[in-house]
Amino acid sequence: MNTTLCFPMVLLLGCFGASNLSASELAAETYRTYVSSTGEIRMPQGFREDWSHLGSWLVDDPKAPGFGFHDVYTQPEAVKAFQNTGRFPDGTVLIKEIRKIGSAILTTGPVQWAADNSVWFMMVKDTQQRFKGSSHWGEGWGWALFEPSRPNINVSKGYTDSCLGCHMPSRENDWVFLQGYPALRKP
Repeated sequence: MNTTLCFPMVLLLGCFGASNLSASELAAETYRTYVSSTGEIRMPQGFREDWSHLGSWLVDDPKAPGFGFHDVYTQPEAVKAFQNTGRFPDGTVLIKEIRKIGSAILTTGPVQWAADNSVWFMMVKDTQQRFKGSSHWGEGWGWALFEPSRPNINVSKGYTDSCLGCHMPSRENDWVFLQGYPALRKP
């Protein structure tokens, strides 16, 4: 790859990719690329193609918050570090992509699939408490919510209003529902 041509597009395309980073370099890359100096969180482009898929969830009750298919992604370095330590390293980014449920009766019987995007939730591990006082940062994470109509704007009302209610049952696991992520287990 011609790195001279690549350099101006690093933030947009991620052509240097995080996959060559060590866990100790992960925070520097994350906070340079996905978080502004004031703590504004930006959703990574190309995460479906370049990052590790941790696992999937299905919330099939239309009345429940988070109704739909949930696919969760993170950087490959975060997976390796978690497998070795049982903890997410500083700079880990978790993206939960929630999609609507499509369904039909096919020749194989009734089926369901992930349809259009509903929302993206994003968490950024912050072991250094970089943005004290920000409504989007706390409990060791940065928290964000993005909608398909505005994928570049964090529409969260703050992590205590928009995030903790659902994450409270996973408080003892660093606010992450680990049981749905087979990729975090050692092979």
